[in-house]
Amino acid sequence: MGNWFALILLSVAQFIMVLDSTVMNVSISTVAADLGTDISGMQAAITFYALTMAAFMLTGGKLGDRWGRSLAFRIGSVIYGIGSLTTALSPNLTVLMIGWSLVEGLGAVLVIPAIAALAAINYEGRARVVAFAVLGAVTGGAAAAGPLIGGLVTTYSSWRYVFVAEAVVMTLVLIVSGRIKDMPGDRTLRIDLLSVVLSALGLSLLVYGILQSKTWGWFEPLNPPEINGEPFAPLGISPVAYMILLSIVVLWLFVKRQQELERTGRVALLKVSLLRIPALRSGLTMFMAQYFAIAALFFVIPVYLQTILGFDALQTGLKILPLSLGLILFSVLGSRLSTVRSARNLGRIGQLTLGVGVLLVFVAVQPELADWLFATGMFVVGAGFGLLASQLGNVNMSAVEQSDTSEVGGLQGTFQNLGSSFGTAIVGSVFILLLTSGFTAAVQQSTTLPDDVREQVVASASKGAPIISEQQAEDLLTDAGADPDAATEVARLYADTQVESLRQSLFFVFALTVLALLLSTGLPSKIPVPAAPKEAASGPPGP
Repeated sequence: MGNWFALILLSVAQFIMVLDSTVMNVSISTVAADLGTDISGMQAAITFYALTMAAFMLTGGKLGDRWGRSLAFRIGSVIYGIGSLTTALSPNLTVLMIGWSLVEGLGAVLVIPAIAALAAINYEGRARVVAFAVLGAVTGGAAAAGPLIGGLVTTYSSWRYVFVAEAVVMTLVLIVSGRIKDMPGDRTLRIDLLSVVLSALGLSLLVYGILQSKTWGWFEPLNPPEINGEPFAPLGISPVAYMILLSIVVLWLFVKRQQELERTGRVALLKVSLLRIPALRSGLTMFMAQYFAIAALFFVIPVYLQTILGFDALQTGLKILPLSLGLILFSVLGSRLSTVRSARNLGRIGQLTLGVGVLLVFVAVQPELADWLFATGMFVVGAGFGLLASQLGNVNMSAVEQSDTSEVGGLQGTFQNLGSSFGTAIVGSVFILLLTSGFTAAVQQSTTLPDDVREQVVASASKGAPIISEQQAEDLLTDAGADPDAATEVARLYADTQVESLRQSLFFVFALTVLALLLSTGLPSKIPVPAAPKEAASGPPGP
């Protein structure tokens, strides 16, 4: 039991960290209604949760090096628990974003790198391979279980109880966490404040710019912000383009700062030299691509099922269940295959499988859901995700010396959450932009709508089409005094455009998933040699 205890505890914490976002996604319509916001507001909350973790994950890893990973793990658990309780009690979107997107995110940036580092400290040889495979499977299991748990709790009780339960579990983890073996922290380590600011500012500008593209436009200004009543679009270009350009400059300054710190022997927030290791570079970028695809799916699919088809949270969770099953089965299978197949081989198979699954889901998404094809597609997506999850964590950790495991834990969390925030922000914004432009074009081309109705709908929708059901659209138009026949026609055009926009967004995800195959070239091509028995004795037995 002693050898297993640390892994069990770390797995529980990992499960909670991953569970959080998938629970929120499947409950998106219910949470939006409870807090008096809309789907765009929820998109912002989900994006900023991932962004907080991406922006400060490297800092969290460095604080673990300074304080000791066990202390960072415990402090992070306390912060995370406070954030969970705040989220559970939130009366509106603002409080939710403080409790969930900010406080929970800041707790997670201490816990997630510590989990990876403590696993590396507590296990060696074959036992370490097993530990990271288990953590990868737990990651997949939590992503799989989240929709079903969220659906059950939201439908039969309240989504708030999920966050109460998270606070209780993290409290129990905190109580027994002192039994995990750790190495002393380096109290002399100094964290470069300028690096923290440049990293957080650059990533925040990039993700916020992408998020606002659905409202402000990418290059041509659509509905830019106003200053003193005047639209703010310098030289006729959307503020989004300037924010993305500025973010690139700030992130370039961040990289140059890290290179200078490393060259002069000081502590860099990011050891840029690590990214020259091909296996680590491929592992991290595939991690980002994998979570981009999953986050995008976990945003647009619940919107499709709940808003367009009218499913509740439990029905949504059940529709996503095949993904969960595929993920769990192929996480286990991938762990076992790692002794006879190389990580490069399994990674390519996993990425290709993920792409095929997204393509099947794309074909299945119609005004009337193609049930069996959708279920098959979700299972195949889960299979690809499971194969990747079983490989990439160990690839990343095995690429460096033990002294750099905390650094890699932070990098892995950064790339994972960058993928998640990009997936939600980019694909969500593309979906809303396509919906807005497609709907206004369809209304303008209609030959049956009266001119005054057509002009009024186009003027209103051009500011950003809301994500609502066909019936809600018809009711809104009728309440506004529109002719019932005209209201029905506009609502039908809106529903058709919604499905088409969703399909285009899914094809965008498919294309990026296939392109991510190019990232696998640096993964190890050799099958790992089993560790000697004396090394394996230091940790839990293999599966």
